[in-house]
Order: sequence, then structure tokens, then C-alpha cells
Amino acid sequence: MGQPDHDAIVIGAGMSGLYQLHRLRELGMKVLVLEAGSGVGGTWYWNRYPGARFDSESYSYGYSWSQELLAEWDWSEHFAPQPETERYLNHVADTFDLRRDIRFASRVARAHWDEAGRQWSLALTDGTTFTARFLVTAIGPLSAPVVPRIAGLDDFKGEAYYTATWPKHAVSFVGKRVAVIGTGATGVQTIQEVAKTAGSLTVFQRTPNWCAPLLNRPIPKAEMAAIRAGYPALFERCQQTFGGFIHTADPRATFEVSREEREAFWEKLYNEPGFGIWVGNFSDVLVDRAANAELSEFVARKIRGRVRDQAVAEKLIPKNHGFGTRRVPLETRYYEVYNQPNVRLVDITETPIERITACGLRTSAEAFAFDVIIYATGFDAVTGSFDRIDIRGTGGRRLCDKWAGGPQTFLGVQVDGFPNMMMLMGPHTALGNLPRSIEYNVEWVTRLLAFLRSRGHTRAEATATAVQAWTEHVKAMGQGLLSNEVDSWMTGVNRNVAGKDVRIIARYSGTAPEYRRHCDAVAAGGYRELALG
Repeated sequence: MGQPDHDAIVIGAGMSGLYQLHRLRELGMKVLVLEAGSGVGGTWYWNRYPGARFDSESYSYGYSWSQELLAEWDWSEHFAPQPETERYLNHVADTFDLRRDIRFASRVARAHWDEAGRQWSLALTDGTTFTARFLVTAIGPLSAPVVPRIAGLDDFKGEAYYTATWPKHAVSFVGKRVAVIGTGATGVQTIQEVAKTAGSLTVFQRTPNWCAPLLNRPIPKAEMAAIRAGYPALFERCQQTFGGFIHTADPRATFEVSREEREAFWEKLYNEPGFGIWVGNFSDVLVDRAANAELSEFVARKIRGRVRDQAVAEKLIPKNHGFGTRRVPLETRYYEVYNQPNVRLVDITETPIERITACGLRTSAEAFAFDVIIYATGFDAVTGSFDRIDIRGTGGRRLCDKWAGGPQTFLGVQVDGFPNMMMLMGPHTALGNLPRSIEYNVEWVTRLLAFLRSRGHTRAEATATAVQAWTEHVKAMGQGLLSNEVDSWMTGVNRNVAGKDVRIIARYSGTAPEYRRHCDAVAAGGYRELALG
């Protein structure tokens, strides 16, 4: 077996893949990025549905590693819409001439480890093959869209769209009868936008979610200049906070203060932009049932106050999980949508969807006619993007088989039995404000590859002992969190995906600084947890 075609192949040209390409180029490596789409951006390339935007503050979400980018890019809104973010990532690709090493319209079908050649062999869906010494997956935790398990999906004769694969052409809802299936974060953003112009909008909800106001606004030039001057302090704060956001938990516990103080604090958070009410709340609201119940009732009162029909309001208030135990969608007048005469909410736990028909859909109680059906049915999260590639390690063992009972990783970056494969934002990494975690993940992988090269190593594999220890640590860190007792994408449960009905620990539940300390210690110790050769 000869030398591989490339030193490294990166799968994906989103925020992770672009930065990883840049850093590996700096090492002098020959790198190829394989991207399924026709352009860069990953999440911000595919998710162009109506209303798609950040719910992390724009300036805390962009890259921090280039002073040139920080100096020249102006964000137009505190929470940027998808088109602006896509422009930003195209600007990054142009500024650093990244496209010359990216092969677009190239969906990876399989990646197999060749032990004799110490290399990975990849094949695209069109049969084209490549080899590389190292494989880096930059495929994202929310990038495998789910097709719902509803009979008759192909029977509908009208317009059908999936939010995660929204077309590039303009879609009009003016005067049309529209259905939206799903009320997760994507559904909430879509619903509040479609309701502005649709002739009628029917929302089919299975699980209501606790939502909080986004409170977005434009950023004037003078304010952008002040933000730019404050970038060093802002990114330092993101390094210190629990999840990499500009928000962090209040040190007080819920019942340390009086009811009046609690209500005033929650009122303040509810009327401030961003995720503060989720990740900047009292320190115990995500671990103490009584505290969480009190907060949940506060938000429930807000919903009742914003929705006129109290029967509808009760359907919009979650009964099976507390506030913040699932991902909190941020909204702009979402609840007021249900006060509009052209909007109807259908609870499909009461009247399930039986099938899609040629002219609409049918529930157990009623037939509906629609011109447009929008499926906001989410993603097969965290492990789903790995499952869709035939990844095989030593002895031909498939990664999906190894992870059948839940993911097992070392630092969320490596898996025993899969040498020279590095995962960016894989299972068991710190999620939170993703770009802050992405940058650290990329830099850690880059340092590891530089270390291997400096010592002439061509093979690196996490030991089984290291994987077991890290996986047990991740599970231990998740104990006591109310979110890990709830079915959600963060616990790997998706009833639209066969076999994804058992909760797992899919993410690192400790703080981002704690995660980094573990990873830094491995690097400082000379990567003793890896078998090198």
C-alpha cells in the first residue's frame, strides 16, 4: 500500500470544518474537505427556513481566532438571521482562500480503516474514492434531518418542505393553507414567520416546549464599534462561563431569596434578550425539582397572559418536563400567533396524525386540506450524522454497532478501535455556545496532530481503558441534572427514528471550563491515554 492521497480528510465545511482546514494548512498538511452541499456553512447552509436565526448573541457566536475578521465584520442584529450568517461564513472562506481545498457536492457514503496502510479509505455516494492518514469528522451534532414516520408522505400533491433541507428559491405562503408539523426550536421560528402571510396556518403539536422571548434588535454602527472594542473581554467571559455563553448562572439558590425577590429576578430575565433566563438563572433551577417547578409556573403564567384562549394556552404549556430541561426555543411573538384568527393549534397527542393524503392530512378526528405542508421534525441528533456514514474501524467493526448501547468516546474526540479518527463536536463534548466549543476542539485536535508529526507517529488510537474511564466520567457528571431525566435530542431520544427510544448521555454535562481542563491535562501529559505508533 502506497502513501495516502492526503494527510487529512475533513468531512464537512461548516464552522468546524472551515476552521480545522485553516489550522491544518498552518501545519503544512495536505488537506481535503468533503462537503455534501454546494456551498460552505454547514448548519447555516442547509437551514434556510423562514425565521432561521441565531439565539446566541451574534458577536459571541462568530469566530474569535482572527483579528482580521473581528476588525472588519459588522453584525447587523443582536441575533443574526440565516442569510447574514451564511454570508459571514462565505466571507471567511474567501478571506482565507479555503475553497481550493473543499470538494463540494460530495456526500461521504463510507469511511473504512485500512490497518496495513495505516490510513482511511473513503467513498462518496457517486463511487469516487479518497485515502488519508487522518480522518476528521466535522459533521455537526444537528445535521441529520429526520423524516417523520407518518404514512403517505409521498401522496401529498401540494408543496412539501423540510426545514432542515429548505430550498434556495423563495417560497410564498400568501393566501395559502399551510400546515406546520413540529413545535421545537425550528418549528417555533418557522411558525411565527409563516403566520404573518399565510391565509390559514394549522400547527400540529406533539410536545409543547417552554419558550422565552428573544428580544432581538438591530445593532447601530456606534454600538457595533463598542462591541468590537470589547471583544477581548467578551471572549474571556465566554471562556469562563458554564456553556460558553455571555450568560452564566446566578450563584444564589432559588429559595435563598424571598418570593418577591425571585419574581423580580425572573421578571428581569424574562425581559432581557437571549438565553439568560435559561443559563443565567438561579444556580439550582436545573437540578432542584422544587426550584424548577417554581420557575416553570412563572413561565406558565407568562404564557397564559399572552394567549387569549386559555384552553389553547394550556395546550402550549408543557406538562411532561420543567423549564430548561429541554432546549429552550427563543421566540418573537410566538404565543401571540395563536391569538390570530387564521391560526389553529392541533394537539396530536389527543388526535394523532393517521396519514398524509393527496390534498392534506388526516388525524383520528378530522381531515384537513392544505396547499403547503412544512415538516419541522428536527434531527437525529449527535450520533445520527455518524450513523448515516458506514464508518468501520479495526477488524471491520462498524461504529454504529459499537455505539448501539450509547456512544463511548475519549474526550468526545476519539474512539478505541477507530485509529486516526478525530471527531469535532462528537458525543461527550461540551456543547453550549457551539463556536466557542468548536474552536477549542479544533485547536486540541490540531495540537495532537502536530505532536504526532513531530515524533514521527502515523497511528493514534484511544485505549479501551481511556474510553471506558471517560464514558463513565461523562455519565457521572450527568447525574442529578433534571434534563437527563427527560426525553429530548440532548438525551438521544427521537421517536421518529427507529431504535432511538432509550435515553443516553450524549453530551458532556459538566462545565466547558471543566471539559477543557481534562483535555488540557491529556495534552500536557503527552497523550498517555492514546496508543501511538
